[in-house]
Parts: sequence; structure tokens; C-alpha cells
Amino acid sequence: MARVIPIAAAPRPAAAAPLEFRVSPPLSLYIHIPWCVQKCPYCDFNSHEAGGEIPEAAYLDALIADVQTALPLVWGRPVVSVFFGGGTPSLLSPAGLDRLLAALRALLPLQPDAEITLEANPGTVEAGRFAGFRSAGINRVSLGIQSFSDTHLQALGRIHGGAEARAAAELAARHFPTFNLDLMYGLPSQTQEQALTDIETALAFAPPHLSCYQLTLEPNTRFAARPPADLPAGDACADMQEAIEARLGEAGYANYETSAFARHSHACRHNLNYWHFGDYLGIGAGAHSKLTLHDRVLRQMRWKHPAAYLKNAAAGMPLQEESEVGGADLPFEFLMNALRLAEGFPPGLFEARTARPIAAVLAELRAAQADGLLVVEPQRIAPTLRGRRFLNVLLQRFLADDSSG
Repeated sequence: MARVIPIAAAPRPAAAAPLEFRVSPPLSLYIHIPWCVQKCPYCDFNSHEAGGEIPEAAYLDALIADVQTALPLVWGRPVVSVFFGGGTPSLLSPAGLDRLLAALRALLPLQPDAEITLEANPGTVEAGRFAGFRSAGINRVSLGIQSFSDTHLQALGRIHGGAEARAAAELAARHFPTFNLDLMYGLPSQTQEQALTDIETALAFAPPHLSCYQLTLEPNTRFAARPPADLPAGDACADMQEAIEARLGEAGYANYETSAFARHSHACRHNLNYWHFGDYLGIGAGAHSKLTLHDRVLRQMRWKHPAAYLKNAAAGMPLQEESEVGGADLPFEFLMNALRLAEGFPPGLFEARTARPIAAVLAELRAAQADGLLVVEPQRIAPTLRGRRFLNVLLQRFLADDSSG
């Protein structure tokens, strides 16, 4: 992906040089669907209870108008992946998805082999809809299973039960060439044995990809305001994590990213572009973009509330906020993403994405290597197992000097 350059010490520049990006990073498209049937108590995403039928036609019009407004910033750049996130994107009709994807192909050079993912809630899908989604062009589905246990699903406030989770997983395996199952551990009253039972149930469907992450109490959620009284202790959750990683390793899954596991060639290409600090155009209510121009990196956020987004996108003003990422901030932002990957990154990718030489962070890299947190080689910089376990500690090494350019 990037040229290999030798890692050699060099003096730090006295002041940050102007940014100059010679090659545009790969571009992904993220599409946010903000409605859910019911808001989960642990969710801090921009999601809103639908309270009936969603305004599908108006929202699709707004999304298309949003892309048209964004075209000058991404003109001619091929789109390598598309991801429908939410909310619950499977609330959209197959016909609506087909209409939207046709419009996107007319506006953007979508690569013929682009990965096109749809997040789906097991409580909102059935065979006919999955067949329709596949016909519309979706080639990967990500199911928010969370657990196959009725007891734990009820504790999480999910609208589906274990039987629906199993049925949805079976449908995904039948209709899509690749799919992901989302699972959580560290659930109220959950034991390690129960967490591994969820893993075994998931493995029975032979998913090409699994996401396994610990339940966390995010700010501004119902769980944060009223935490469950019976959450497993931190040590118990760490034991669950290690047991899950070991079992999935035995089953042939590579733990290629902090909470992502995949069989060979089934890593999520859309998420890999994020971790490689690629570009993404985000459309839809509250969606975020990161776009690299020849001399700067832009961050954008669309209007967050669905009603405000519908109104402003239709008027050609979908952006609520836009700012530039300072050149001094780019090294840390790159490392915050790239060091989530088990394989790390080639040194040349750092320069390609930040317009700064790897020597700008060499002292920190060497110090982290000395402490057993990093592997620093001419062709690869990667976190060790210890570095992955203590990723926040590792990243703090680079935050301290992020103003030095």
C-alpha cells in the first residue's frame, strides 16, 4: 500500500512544514440511517426511536442531495466501500435501498468489487427482505446479535430474542457471500461460560467475520445514568476476553483489530480503510467525514437531528460543522487508528497519510519499543500483545508531543 522507507533518526523540524499530500487515500462512503424501533439503554450512537413509519422517501432524497453537494470535494475518486450504519438501516425497504444505490452509482465511481455492508437488527429482518437487500446490491450484512441468550438480550433492552438471532444468522449465511455477527460480553450477570456459549452458537453458523466487544457504560446513555447492578468485575471481563480470543484463534479466526475477528480474506474492508487512516465521506444525519485535499485534511459533521438534516440537506446545506485537522494533530490521529491493527502499518503509510516523516515520532516509537509495547522494524510498526492490551497507555506516548509537528 505504501512504499517502505528505512527508519533512521533525523532532527525534528523547528516548525511544522506546510502540508502536501501527493496521493489521495482510498475513499469510502458511510451512510447513516438514524432511526431504530427502540433505543437501547447502552447505545450512544445518533439514533432516534421511529415511533411509526420512517420518512423513507424524503430521507433518500436528502441523501442523494447530500452527495450532490459533496461532489466537488470527491470528484473522480473511486469509492472502495459503502457502509450503511445506524440506527437500524434494515428499516429501509429493499426498493428504497435499490433506488439509493442506483443514484450513488450514477454520481460516484463505485468500484465494481466494492464492499457494500448493511447493518441489520435481527428483530427487523426476514427472508424476503434479505433477498431484496441482496438483489439491491448489498454484498455484506452485519447483524447486531449481541447475545443468543433471551435473559441477556432482555437485560440489554434488545427487541429481539435468541430464536430471532439464530434465524437472522441463518438467513445471513444463506443470502450473503460474507457477513458479520456482533457479540458483546461482560453483560449483566454473565459468566465466562455463558459468554463462550454465545461464541459457540455463533460459530455454528460459520460466520466469516465476528465482532466481539465488552459492554461499556457510555456517557449520556440510560445505562450510564442507571448502571446495571450485576455487571461482571473488570478482572472477570478480562478473563472473558482472553478466553474468547483463544477460542476464536482455535477456530481459525485472526484477531486482526482490537475487537474484530475474521477468516482469511474476510476482514472488513470498510473498517480497514478507517484504521489505515483513509478517507470517508459520511452522509446522513450526524454522519462524519474525513477528506484529504492536496494541502489539508477536512473533518465534517452533518446536521445531527433527522428533522434538521432533512431540511438543510434538501436546501443544499447538509453540513453542521466543518474544520481542518491541524498538521501537528495528524501523527497522533494516524497512530490512534493504525495501532488498533495487529499487523500495524508500513512506515511509508505514516508519511503518506500525515505528510510528515516517520522521524517526527521516532523517539516515541523507540521508547515504546523499549517498554515492550511496539515492534519497530524497517517494513512494519505494530503493537505487541502487551501494546494491544494497553493501547491507551501506548497512545499516550504520542499525545504528549503531538504539538511538535
